[in-house]
Amino acid sequence: MRIGIVCPYSWDVPGGVQSHIRDLAEALIEIGHEVSVISPADDDTPLPPYVTGAGRAVPVPYNGSVARLSFGFLSASRVRRWIRDGEFDLLHVHEPAAPSLSLLACWVANGPIVATVHTATPRSRTMLAAATALRTALEKINASIAVSEAARTTLVEHIGGDAVLIPNGVATRRFRKAEPLPGWPGEGGAIGFLGRMDEPRKGLSVLLRAFEILGPSRPGLRLLIAGGSGDADDALHRVPAELRDRVVVLGAVNEENKARMLHSVDVFCSPNTGGESFGIVTAEAMAAGAPIVASDIDAFRDVLHGGEAGELFTAGDPAALAAVAARLLDDPARRAALSAAALNAVAIYDWSVVAREVLSVYETVILGRDRVGVSA
Repeated sequence: MRIGIVCPYSWDVPGGVQSHIRDLAEALIEIGHEVSVISPADDDTPLPPYVTGAGRAVPVPYNGSVARLSFGFLSASRVRRWIRDGEFDLLHVHEPAAPSLSLLACWVANGPIVATVHTATPRSRTMLAAATALRTALEKINASIAVSEAARTTLVEHIGGDAVLIPNGVATRRFRKAEPLPGWPGEGGAIGFLGRMDEPRKGLSVLLRAFEILGPSRPGLRLLIAGGSGDADDALHRVPAELRDRVVVLGAVNEENKARMLHSVDVFCSPNTGGESFGIVTAEAMAAGAPIVASDIDAFRDVLHGGEAGELFTAGDPAALAAVAARLLDDPARRAALSAAALNAVAIYDWSVVAREVLSVYETVILGRDRVGVSA
């Protein structure tokens, strides 16, 4: 099968949707399909051989974050040419309601189209009004996939229709084994965080306040932070001066060092305050066998099986986070049990399973339909 996948967000900026698309494309290629991805990307960005750049993206506030999107005549022209030259059996667009390439692809393409919705957004008049204006494009979608119940609810409330529930995939083999970073986790214990440091909903400020509670009574405890955006000095200066030498900020990490980072902590923390539809970083930590403490939000409650595969705490409450983390740091047996439970729970998200579920949707959509083409 010749499959065209449309990424709405800039390829060179780390994010859950980009990671999902990369891993899906590579899983489909490994199975034996021909895959091409088009994505916003600066012209000098190194891209995998299966990715076509659609030009520079611009930062736009979207879903409580700042997304780098690509929209306009030049982007539309590049999408049209990519579709025409690709001769795809099927087009798979991600986040079709975002003002970027996926929406453009829906406007210009004819033929089998599958859409995946990742976003979990509370009901809003703005999105409802936009959905009405965009219906001519969205009506071309033949089948929809939602990565979580929260994302499915967003689709139903803002766009209409329904979706097959297929979760995000995780390249579990990539995270299963890795050498810890030198000197980690150490005898005093270590807590880890991975995410955008400058995005409030990722919850780093909650974790920093919890560390401020835990630090004074645990002189060896350290905090390991990794993330591709935000100022390391700003993060450090939110911690009392006497604790700063116990906070290490790695900045952006590649996939190899991400796995090493996840194997370098005694407890991994997902302190997000909301706006998550799945929580791919949490699932990756599960694949590394990390004992997890996560906010009690729908996305994490689902992926952690209601607390069976990780401890949950009241979202946005540093004291609750500190209390749960302290219990785990003092209980190696509980950490080992959570590690085993996480490894077992994450197996259903392995790409070997998820890619075949996506393929079953593709096969249903292409039956009796011509290849993808472009509108006149």
